[in-house]
Amino acid sequence: MTETENKHDEIEALLAENRLFAPPTEFAASARVNSPEIYAEAAADLEGFWAKEAAQLDWFEPWHTVLDWQAPYAKWFDGGKINVSYNCLDRHVAAGRGDRVAFYWEGEPGDTRIITYKDLLEDVSRCANALKELGIQRGDVVAIYMPMIPELAVAMLACARIGAPHTVVFGGFSSASLSDRINDAHAKAVITADGGFRRGAPSGLKVNVDEALQTTPTIEKVLVVKRTGQDVDWVEGRDVWWHDLVPSQPADCPPEHMESEDMLYLLYTSGTTAKPKGILHTTGGYLTGVASTHRLVFDIKDDDVYWAAADIGWVTGHSYIVYGPLANGSTSVLYEGTPDYPAWDRWWDIVEKYKVTILYCAPTAIRAHMKQGPQFAQTHDLSSLRLLGSVGEPINPEAWIWYQKYIGQERCPVVDTWWQTETGMIMISPLPGLTVTKPGSATTPFPGIDADIFDHNGDPVETGGGYLVIKKPWPAMLRGIYGDPERYERTYWARFPGNYFPGDGARRDVDGYYWLMGRVDDVMNVSGHRLSTTEIESALVSHPAVAEAAVVGIPDDLTGEAIFSFVILKADVDGNGDLGAELRQHVGKVIGPIARPKSVMFTPDLPKTRSGKIMRRLLRDIAQNRPLGDTTTLADTSVVEAIRSSSAAASDDE
Repeated sequence: MTETENKHDEIEALLAENRLFAPPTEFAASARVNSPEIYAEAAADLEGFWAKEAAQLDWFEPWHTVLDWQAPYAKWFDGGKINVSYNCLDRHVAAGRGDRVAFYWEGEPGDTRIITYKDLLEDVSRCANALKELGIQRGDVVAIYMPMIPELAVAMLACARIGAPHTVVFGGFSSASLSDRINDAHAKAVITADGGFRRGAPSGLKVNVDEALQTTPTIEKVLVVKRTGQDVDWVEGRDVWWHDLVPSQPADCPPEHMESEDMLYLLYTSGTTAKPKGILHTTGGYLTGVASTHRLVFDIKDDDVYWAAADIGWVTGHSYIVYGPLANGSTSVLYEGTPDYPAWDRWWDIVEKYKVTILYCAPTAIRAHMKQGPQFAQTHDLSSLRLLGSVGEPINPEAWIWYQKYIGQERCPVVDTWWQTETGMIMISPLPGLTVTKPGSATTPFPGIDADIFDHNGDPVETGGGYLVIKKPWPAMLRGIYGDPERYERTYWARFPGNYFPGDGARRDVDGYYWLMGRVDDVMNVSGHRLSTTEIESALVSHPAVAEAAVVGIPDDLTGEAIFSFVILKADVDGNGDLGAELRQHVGKVIGPIARPKSVMFTPDLPKTRSGKIMRRLLRDIAQNRPLGDTTTLADTSVVEAIRSSSAAASDDE
């Protein structure tokens, strides 16, 4: 227990949200899940529930033990043998569904490809054989650093096919970030591209690989896709063009029979220290978890066109662009570019063009569209949509309502999902044919997930705020931090022994619904009250002038910490006049005087990581006029200077 933790150290829940949205009658009638019995069945027999879900996959050999739990280490479906690539491809083709579209791919410049399951199986097999020719064997780690092109998914599935764990590094990361991950994973090869397209211009990737490989002694081969046609440096004997090697390979590659607990991939997530954490995910349990949650949370049907508008470089892309949807034989959209190129209606053009039925995206993207206004969506036919999803930071109620009103046209259920890189799969979410939703709440744990909210002593909090925990293992859970078991145990299991602590605060309302309140590191202590950044930001965004907001605590002689708010206004709003004071009063009215910001600064943007998470650490530096800390994961470094050039619009000298 730290010095600041005492009986007054709980996270206070102040924001109230009473709007309710029941599943549409027609949607519920045909939903995969429309009876609450699934929760009772899973609670009564956790292992039986997950064994039933795992049985929907194809196994080469059955498991002898559903769960071997030696806290904090789990083995799921121990003894079973399976291949992820086979389950994502071969079994669908063998069942006569080879002509079904796996991906509608759209490049940012407008080039397109339609890839069937048969096409994808052949491409993956050729890539797998090419990797073997390059010397990659079962157990070798392959780093993948690519734009959002089909070859990225092909490369992942080819690695899974031959039993070579992959570590995908987001294409926006620097050469230093790439080399750090390669060295930690001891990767043997890199798969990359000459570059990718970003807002109308080619950006280099191979150049970053070349720089990274100056300090990565384990890399032997680099396989390069020609995407942009830009000039690249070449190292003979190491570098190989994809088009020279892969297409000529045999279109058949027998899948390796993998143990259920064999490593499938590493995915690195930032830690509190400079060293990133290599989150280790295995095979059978992971695929069971992502296939089950994808099928049930998104109510997947055979005729759906599903679009997770994320990047495969993040866990959302691993679980809900590649592995979950393909395991379920779904048809998906894959898009290379940004939401605003060449205009703010690009997403809605894609929805209309491919008749997308399910859209899954981040609150950051929703708020960005909200800032621009609904007119861009209103110029397109979005009537194909039947379900909307949210993933990433907690979604504030007004963004939820905007999404449901203007994109879902007030007829689509919204599934707000909470999960992490570490959990591998969705953990808390509505089931859209069953759950009455509340804007801003992820509602209740998925069947088979035993979650709770603890106070600082580890006692359950029936209603109110506290620390989110997971009390029992789940199939897609991380199996450790690669090469660092002590850090794994210390980071996730030491705070509440025997329980997984993700580092998030949450509150539970009188109906048992969960409301995520952000990282506990972001909680502010104002006059002895521990306040959630998420709730105050939601109150700010509930004002009709505000598109997005972020708040941080800064030292204050009177209150200990004071609330400093950064506000992005909607495109048609002028920040002059008394709007800052009006926003402060608005927060005081919505939440209470204790939550009223001391300062409001209007800003054109917020510093975010490349996955869209707000970097509050940098905001604290800006608010206190301190030198900036590490900015290597910042998506756009010019944002910081734009904020610093802004001036405070209102302040309180009380």
